[in-house]
Amino acid sequence: MPQHLGLVSIVVRDYDEAIAFYVGTLGFLLVEDTRLPEPGKRWVVVSPPGATESRLLLARATNDPQKAHVGNQTGGRVFLFLYTDDFWRDFHAYTNRGVVFVREPRTEAYGTVAVFQDLHGNLWDLIQPATHQHHQ
Repeated sequence: MPQHLGLVSIVVRDYDEAIAFYVGTLGFLLVEDTRLPEPGKRWVVVSPPGATESRLLLARATNDPQKAHVGNQTGGRVFLFLYTDDFWRDFHAYTNRGVVFVREPRTEAYGTVAVFQDLHGNLWDLIQPATHQHHQ
């Protein structure tokens, strides 16, 4: 039986702020934005362009323990790995849109990679696997 991860929750401060970053800045697709019966709660799902299975659930922090983890989902480690078919296209596009890269691009045996921060400070790898390497 095949399995896959469909959604990964990421704790955010505000739905609209998070949508603006993931959709407006990173170019993700807004898959769903549904108001739920609980006041102020929404089901917000975004997806990298071209992704068929992996999506993010933008989960607004509603209590102090959740708020304490906004921007620190993994204790300072890289949280998510965004694979791309064209590293330099996305690196330049993100840089032009104000995305902060905290580790400059480098080429490793597994591909080209750089680390960026999302709107709250979670760390992401932008990575183009070596099997799909393009030149700058």
